[in-house]
Amino acid sequence: MTETDVAVIGAGLAGLGAATALRDAGRGAIVLEASGRIGGRAFTAYPPEIGGVWFDMGAVWLHSAEINPLVPIAREAGETLLRSDELRQERTWIGDRPATPDELAAYDGAPDRFATAAAALLAPDQADPPLSAVARRMPDDPWAPTIEAWEGPVICAVDADRFSLRDWHRNQLTGSNLVPQGGIGAFVARRLGAGLDIRLDTPVRALRWDRPGGGVAIETDRGTIAARSAIVTVSTGVLAAGAIRFDPALPAPLRDAIAALPMGLALKVALRAAGPDRLDLPGHCSVDRQVTRSGEAFMVFQCWPFGRDYVQGWIGGTPAWELSRAGPAAAADFARGELRRMFGSRIDRLFPGPALVTSWDADPWIRGAYAYAVPGQADARAHLAENLTDGRLIFAGEACHVGLAGTLAGAWISGQRAAAQAGRA
Repeated sequence: MTETDVAVIGAGLAGLGAATALRDAGRGAIVLEASGRIGGRAFTAYPPEIGGVWFDMGAVWLHSAEINPLVPIAREAGETLLRSDELRQERTWIGDRPATPDELAAYDGAPDRFATAAAALLAPDQADPPLSAVARRMPDDPWAPTIEAWEGPVICAVDADRFSLRDWHRNQLTGSNLVPQGGIGAFVARRLGAGLDIRLDTPVRALRWDRPGGGVAIETDRGTIAARSAIVTVSTGVLAAGAIRFDPALPAPLRDAIAALPMGLALKVALRAAGPDRLDLPGHCSVDRQVTRSGEAFMVFQCWPFGRDYVQGWIGGTPAWELSRAGPAAAADFARGELRRMFGSRIDRLFPGPALVTSWDADPWIRGAYAYAVPGQADARAHLAENLTDGRLIFAGEACHVGLAGTLAGAWISGQRAAAQAGRA
């Protein structure tokens, strides 16, 4: 039996953050990672479908850069950080035509109108309705369904009618977004694992957290680890699936919090251009369209990112789950159809080849994109992060952070907080 001070389960950003904090505090820590790499949902690949250039399959940005603890780490390491917001230009369609300047002005003001309507639903004495309740208060605003689609399925990977409005409000991102040159997953692999005891290809099967004399025992495919405490950073999708057996069973408040934080799904489709046509768009251009009704399937596009020759579509929520189940060909056809409604038949000539399609739901060690709180359960993140086991068993990850939920920064901070809890215990 291998022994250590703290066992960290999962080598995503929360696990790496926890292990880094424990190392810096002079405590022993072993990180147990089920897959063959670190980074979790931060993963840079080099797909042949888009010519072998770097492509972030999951997380893309260092959000809220001004308060993001990963930004100074990147800068101190000499990483080049691309300012995505400054590079990006935007184009919006209404039907098969570009929006007019007056329509764009109305669109530009829609987020503020949406926020005002949301505030009226978020009074302290009010319940926690779904995000979709906001657009219902704005029946005469033609842009309300579009903002709902952005804030629910696109950004938070969940349908607006399944998503806690308070959870959405508490995790609104501000500030700038940075992209490490070469991909965020490559940055994590290059900079955040050095000096840590990480055991790859080591799935955890069971965790006993009431050992005689205290501490925990963790059963893996490579043997048992004994520790004073364990920090569990796997996704709520993995927890809900019962992939790790807890002995004894988790306390009811923890089980309830996991159930209240299911995984959303975001699916990416990348299509490489077969000719010189660039759809009359500038490089690094974001393209969206007006949504006409709540719940409408909505894919947004980044065209020619960093001057490259492909477009990348992004869709979330129920349509993403359905397309993933239907297979890569169906997802690629949907993306071409969305582009066709804006740019016409030239799409068929421009993108005839195979597409790159992500499938985070099929990864047994992750099972989705990131967690969301269901209506009425906005406090579930804080409950999951509570220390209900005298420090022997602590949960961390993007699902546990309030303020930066769903982000790499939120996961990292959550892991570091868990390490501090383990140290005090």
